[in-house]
Amino acid sequence: MSDPLGLIGAAGGAPRLPSGVPAARAGGQGPSFKETLLQNIDQVNQLQQDATRAIEDLATGDRDDVEGVILATQKADSAFKMLQAVRNKVVEAYQEINQVRV
Repeated sequence: MSDPLGLIGAAGGAPRLPSGVPAARAGGQGPSFKETLLQNIDQVNQLQQDATRAIEDLATGDRDDVEGVILATQKADSAFKMLQAVRNKVVEAYQEINQVRV
């Protein structure tokens, strides 16, 4: 599975787009920030739902793969922390822009 937000590239490589994000639009422009952010939020949400489902399956006995549950939980946690860091940067940038005097 690819990394949840597409922000971590191969070792030393450039960042890559998350899977499913259109590479470019007509006119040479890439996807908008809004589109990319919404898609990444959906990906994080899906990872969290998968982790919750895995935990429920383990608790009910439908699953005996503890390692898989731990891995799903860690992926969801990492993705959420990364998304939270992006949110914090956006809020920080917004506050900085608001402080600029015109």
